[in-house]
Amino acid sequence: MTNEADFPKSLVTLLREVLDGPSPSGAYVLNRDDRGLLRSLDALSAAAASAHQDGRPSVAAHVEHLRYGLELLNRWARGADPWSTASYSSSWLRDRVNDEQWKTLRDALRHEASNWIAAVQQRSDWNEQALTEALASAVHLAYHLGAIRQMAPATRGPRAND
Repeated sequence: MTNEADFPKSLVTLLREVLDGPSPSGAYVLNRDDRGLLRSLDALSAAAASAHQDGRPSVAAHVEHLRYGLELLNRWARGADPWSTASYSSSWLRDRVNDEQWKTLRDALRHEASNWIAAVQQRSDWNEQALTEALASAVHLAYHLGAIRQMAPATRGPRAND
């Protein structure tokens, strides 16, 4: 039998796995020994993060989009209504970064991700909207991790070794 307290714990496990790689106790989404999104991005230079392939957005644009989405979730978790003024198209505009901007962007993503995990851990009123927003955040991060790994070989994780 499960209880409501299990939901945030499970979601945090998934968020941390996508962001930081699987815990020693197990992998649910990524292969064992995967470094996760944040350390994968650390392996990428600013030039590689700014590269465009086949007219697709750069890795830097994906990271800014993720950062912005987490910022909106954090504002929502604090009681604001960020959805009515959200501009998702503007979150794709930063597509080129220099070394300093790339570090700042990765740090900003880490900051928003950390705040979102804390918000999930602290929330106690899990209605349908809150559950859906929270679950979607893990799916959204995983989707973009996959997209980034398709574009930038340096970010790819290990092959399955079962």
